[in-house]
Amino acid sequence: MLSAKLTPFINRYNELTELLSSPDIGNDIKRMTDLSKEQASIQAIVTKATEYKKLLDDIEENKSLAFDSELGELAKEELRALEPMIEPLEDEIKKLLIPSDPNDKRNIYIELRAGTGGDEAAIFVGDLFNAYVRYADVKGWKIELMSTSPSDAGGFKEIIALIKGEQVYSRLKYEAGTHRVQRVPATESQGRVHTSAITVAVMPEVDDVEININESDLKIDVMRSSGCGGQSVNTTDSAVRITHIPSGIVVNNQDEKSQHKNKDKAMKILKARLYEMQMQEAKEKEMNERKEQVGTGDRSGRIRTYNYPQNRISDHRITLTLYRLEEIMQGGLMDDIIDPLIADAQAQIMERAGL
Repeated sequence: MLSAKLTPFINRYNELTELLSSPDIGNDIKRMTDLSKEQASIQAIVTKATEYKKLLDDIEENKSLAFDSELGELAKEELRALEPMIEPLEDEIKKLLIPSDPNDKRNIYIELRAGTGGDEAAIFVGDLFNAYVRYADVKGWKIELMSTSPSDAGGFKEIIALIKGEQVYSRLKYEAGTHRVQRVPATESQGRVHTSAITVAVMPEVDDVEININESDLKIDVMRSSGCGGQSVNTTDSAVRITHIPSGIVVNNQDEKSQHKNKDKAMKILKARLYEMQMQEAKEKEMNERKEQVGTGDRSGRIRTYNYPQNRISDHRITLTLYRLEEIMQGGLMDDIIDPLIADAQAQIMERAGL
């Protein structure tokens, strides 16, 4: 069954090789580029498919010789070496057959917002953001703060940042949702554990041409900056609030001293939010049961609990529990949470595809 699924890839690869070898292909650079990209996109599958078909042929050949008076023992020995190779190779191929998410290679805007829990929720916004900063450092990614809204207790009501690097969206898209924290706040004199929650949104960075916004759909207000921000605060009308009237999305930015820079950042965040909205609408049309998906960006679902007294972190989508919370919050072990989520998502896709 798997072999039959691979045949079209091999046939198409061979067809592309012939097309790219034609004498007149050099006269059409665009077509040559498109064909080359298509061939490169299926190269890995074809390589493994060829390896798989050869493995099956070798097994069949040795099976036919298994009872030969002269070559039988050698053939049986070969079978003992070849047959265990089938399952691991099939697993590799099935993963390669999973349709790629077109957003996986994009940079992201990540938005952390305090929810229930007051000051403690705001403090955890800062704690979790710091964990992402350390993880980004491990991965070699770059982080640019887009907007912050500090709280009086030292945390943040909201943080929005742009994270740039290789495969950022593919790794962090599973962070979207409600994160619950259980711990004893510094202000708690009785040592009681408090529960609070924050929300995380993960939005792919988009190009201007991908999201078209009519100026007439925007309401732009400028005002004095407020809160922490140094000497420039409250001296100029640099803060910007953009309202997208059709969707009701509101974006505020006041971190920069320049009104122009604040407007530019706010527009980028607005476009990312509109793109995320389009993504969610498309997913709802494609799949009736959103709850089966991992990392869809549904902010209403509680995805993870951070229990500090027990040093425990639990992801409720895959019933994963680890007693390494402190190390994971340092960023270096965050893959211990993310890798199982990716594996589970891949398993669901393969099951739906009948692989």
